[in-house]
Amino acid sequence: MDLDALRHANFKLLDDAITDWSTLVRHLNDLKTDAENGLVKMAAKADWEGVNAKTSREFIDKTAKEFSDAHTQATTIHNILRDTCDELKNYRTQLLQAIDRGEKKGMKVVSGKGTFEVSARDSSSDHDTAEDKPTQADIDALRDEIQRIIDKATESDTSAKTVLQAISDQSKLGFTDASYKDRDAAVDVMKRADELAKLARKKPEDLTVSDFDKLNAGLKKYAGDELFAEEFAKQLGPQKTLEFWAGINDRSRSNWDLERQRADQFADLQRNLSLTLANATQSDSPAMAEWKRHMIDIGDKYLYGNRGGPMGFQVMSNLMRTGDYDDQFLEDYGTKLMETERKLTDNGRHGNMAWQHLGVSPWLNRIGEDSGSDPLTGYLKGLSNSPAAATEFFNQQYISKDDPDNPFERDTDGNGKKGKVSLSNFQYLFEEREWPKESDSHGDEVITGKNNLALALEAAATGHPAGEMPTADTPPHNAAQAKLVESIIHSVSEDPSRLTKSSYMSDSMGQIAAEYMPDINRALHAGTTKAKDLYLVAGSPAVLGDEDVTRFLYTVARNPEGYTAINLGQHSYTTSLMQYHFKHPDAYVVDPHYPQAESLKDGITDIAQAAGKVEGIIGAARAYENEVQGAEADAKYNAAIDAAGTWGGTVVGIGIGMATEPLPGPAGSLAGDLLGTAADEIISSITEGAKKDSTDQIVYRNGVDWQDTKSSTYIMVEEAARKAGKAADNRYPLIEASVARAAESGFNSARTNIRTYLEGEGIPRQLDTEGD
Repeated sequence: MDLDALRHANFKLLDDAITDWSTLVRHLNDLKTDAENGLVKMAAKADWEGVNAKTSREFIDKTAKEFSDAHTQATTIHNILRDTCDELKNYRTQLLQAIDRGEKKGMKVVSGKGTFEVSARDSSSDHDTAEDKPTQADIDALRDEIQRIIDKATESDTSAKTVLQAISDQSKLGFTDASYKDRDAAVDVMKRADELAKLARKKPEDLTVSDFDKLNAGLKKYAGDELFAEEFAKQLGPQKTLEFWAGINDRSRSNWDLERQRADQFADLQRNLSLTLANATQSDSPAMAEWKRHMIDIGDKYLYGNRGGPMGFQVMSNLMRTGDYDDQFLEDYGTKLMETERKLTDNGRHGNMAWQHLGVSPWLNRIGEDSGSDPLTGYLKGLSNSPAAATEFFNQQYISKDDPDNPFERDTDGNGKKGKVSLSNFQYLFEEREWPKESDSHGDEVITGKNNLALALEAAATGHPAGEMPTADTPPHNAAQAKLVESIIHSVSEDPSRLTKSSYMSDSMGQIAAEYMPDINRALHAGTTKAKDLYLVAGSPAVLGDEDVTRFLYTVARNPEGYTAINLGQHSYTTSLMQYHFKHPDAYVVDPHYPQAESLKDGITDIAQAAGKVEGIIGAARAYENEVQGAEADAKYNAAIDAAGTWGGTVVGIGIGMATEPLPGPAGSLAGDLLGTAADEIISSITEGAKKDSTDQIVYRNGVDWQDTKSSTYIMVEEAARKAGKAADNRYPLIEASVARAAESGFNSARTNIRTYLEGEGIPRQLDTEGD
């Protein structure tokens, strides 16, 4: 900015723009409120079916969020424009006052071609004396004062342009939710990002403990700030990002004072750096697009070139363990990572020594027990926070059966002859990969890699981050998720040892089963064509077979956490489904000539029978573990149920997934109506009942004996029917009284199926006896 631009500035257009933005902010606030209070709530209550269950509902939710983001962005822009305009007006006033003072002291200010000059005014008055003439010191002082004003105005104008451009670049389509009260606040975070990036660019041996503390504190404070995150990532750059994290963890390169004095804070820095980079990748700016492309490009290259070092993937994957990375970046990263995996393992033919941690290698992970040398471990943890990217990754093809160098052969048609098969990323990682071996300080095997695989599968299958419960905003399962669940259940059924040898993965498998209870119940139903009308599914259903489901549930339930998730999910779903049909007795019609009450009775008893099957299957698994391990196993099961008391009040969405128009909730489900009523009460009865085993008030027996599980199933199914009818304000005592026999039938048929489907597998001896 030059002198004339500031001196003659016309602020009317800027004032008008500020007024227009103020008006826009008010209107967007109204639209945001309407979208949140009207559009979203109406969509939650709507009867979504088919494509609409996925596309329309998700579109409406995203649109509503865009209104909110638009309001936030407009508010920030208005604040910055207003702040900048006020400052520029103030600088212009200061400039005019300085020029006026100079003129009164006999000086003149002349501008031209972007510059200005201060000099003594030509004497034109006989009264002018030598004493009235300005000194050179006066001229220099005025010149410096004017230059300072222009510099400040230039900084104000330039910084406003910079932050407005940065905010605009954050989102190529739609709006960013970056929020700042004024321009200075936005400028400050960008300056802070530049300062911290400069520290991180230091050579590892030059990074002091003080530098470490500044970086850790700064990243912790600003990791969630969009402008900070992008500016930090851009200024540091992909290569220096990797060199920074690898360098401070490499004792041969780093300042030893860091390890000696700050080793206990390395995990915090890893989390804070991960969160910052994850936030940065959400930006759509051209600079961040290039950052992401470059990071992937150097993933398969050694960090120090001909001098070796870890590969880029090994370093970056450890910075993915926390935070929500951009989905497309994760997908592209995963594609290149699996290409590298194929190259280093000869298409999976050999164990992966390239990822094996060696004693001289830097310890790249400070969160948890694994060394971080296997990049898939950290990457999979990242996928567990990004469900959409996880679904896409697992369904991608790892290798084609037509690949001439494909080493995988299987007998797929049962004729005894093996042939080449295509494998998805899921199949390779879950069924075939030889995971690098590591041990902790006690010599025990480190299981982080496959445990993170389970977490990523949980996110990919359920549509929400692993470890969280579904909410009213969780969308219905889509076709890709359903396809993956079909693969998971079939894989475990085909070879249960894939899971039993890594039983710690069963908690995630149990959660998947809990949230696919409608699909599982359909598979276990008696085979009528009316199953779709009885077991309503919003979105895309997983098409499952009775044998696969039986073997899968039994295998998962041999783990206490897996058993608990299935158990609570099943009871929640059964109660919710009964409540729905009691409330809508015309929803299930066996035969148009049947009385409505008869159709309802058939439907409720079928639901009870399927519940009995599920409980019979998982009860048998628990009984087997009790036979093998004795009281130790039973204590683990009880502890898992006891710990699941946290489910109380959070049964919203567990295994419901039904398309019902009058009741809001996840996937258009009953959840809103059920919270605190029937399903919630049933879950509380189970988790609290487990604590009453040693008293006379046994509500839910501990499952040591097959008969205990059977009795508990009847009690809970009867209780579910009673509470569901009451919650629906439509009691049918005769129907409620009939469900126990239906549950018993399902329970007994489960025993038959287990004998048939699990021949050769571990089953409880009680199933070998006749009668009840």
